[in-house]
Amino acid sequence: MCSAIAVNAPIGVMDSGVGGLTVLKHLTRQLPHEHFYYFADSAHAPYGNKTATEIQQRCFTIADTLIDQGAKALVVACNTATAAAISAMRERYTLPIIGMEPAVKPAAAASKNGIIGVLATTGTLKSAQFAALLEHYGQGVQVVTQACVGLVECIEQGQLDTPQTLALLQQYCQPLMAAGADTIVLGCTHYPFVKKQIQEIVGPEVTLIDTGAAVAKRLHQVLEQKQMLNVATEAGDFVFLNSGTKDTQRVMQQLWIHSN
Repeated sequence: MCSAIAVNAPIGVMDSGVGGLTVLKHLTRQLPHEHFYYFADSAHAPYGNKTATEIQQRCFTIADTLIDQGAKALVVACNTATAAAISAMRERYTLPIIGMEPAVKPAAAASKNGIIGVLATTGTLKSAQFAALLEHYGQGVQVVTQACVGLVECIEQGQLDTPQTLALLQQYCQPLMAAGADTIVLGCTHYPFVKKQIQEIVGPEVTLIDTGAAVAKRLHQVLEQKQMLNVATEAGDFVFLNSGTKDTQRVMQQLWIHSN
């Protein structure tokens, strides 16, 4: 049984930038009594063009910061960081660490024609973790992948409906539509911020899948198993931290309101 201090301690949530706010939304809904510290590493975003070693070092730095704040568990709310660093993090730290992965399994189950698309960063698509996902869950379906270079940067600036962002979305959705995908995985936590725009491009008959809800459910299960759920009855609170500028904080607030 954990001590009262540990049980009521915050949960640390980390991402390369603002994308993990889409995961935090699901976490606060699934675990309304928990306290959250969210760290956006916007000064070093995007992670998709960094080496695994660079990403690991950033994750260690952020994890240390969140643990110093008393975090009882960590959520790596970034597909690229999960692929590059979560194994090393679990070797380094003893607290529960929950990661992300593109929702290939549920997409394969949801697809009616057996063709699924995956929108993700280059780092995620090139990772061993993603290759393993395809090996385990991609059998019997056609998986069309698309790296979305530049899209994270647009979302980091709060540009959800600008011509540049819409042009990138059109460019990256086109190959998936041409292949006949009826289900598309949003394989980066930033992408749910432009889910509406993607849906308008691909049409209402295409199913879009992100993994925020599944991560929240998994965190709840782990905390419950370890008797670490907050016993308070009042709503939890959350604190926003970032490595960027005041403008980053403004965008975070803007997108947090947008996500709710």
